[in-house]
Amino acid sequence: MPHSYTRETAAEGVESALKFIEGRWKLVILFHLFGGHVLRFSDLERAIPGISQKMLSQQLRQMEKDGMVRRIVHPTVPPKVDYCLTEWGQALCPALDALLTWGAQRETMSAAAQTEKA
Repeated sequence: MPHSYTRETAAEGVESALKFIEGRWKLVILFHLFGGHVLRFSDLERAIPGISQKMLSQQLRQMEKDGMVRRIVHPTVPPKVDYCLTEWGQALCPALDALLTWGAQRETMSAAAQTEKA
């Protein structure tokens, strides 16, 4: 069922949605997990240079609480924990892809404007 938004409610809705991905590391984590990837904590830690264990743990916990990431604990010794995106988390991929494309258009438009000035 489609929503009927006013300018104000649309702005509020987008602002609320962006809060789920704000922060230095959440987007990087998402891009590592897109496409159905299932990664262990240590794999994510190695894949993201500069992130501390504490920060990675905090970001993953928040993303799990928000419903974007699923934490899978395997009852082994030592414990094995995997992370993957939920269906809702994976659904963010096309929106971020569109945002990436939109951002790249700025570069193309800036280059075209520079060419016109020359």
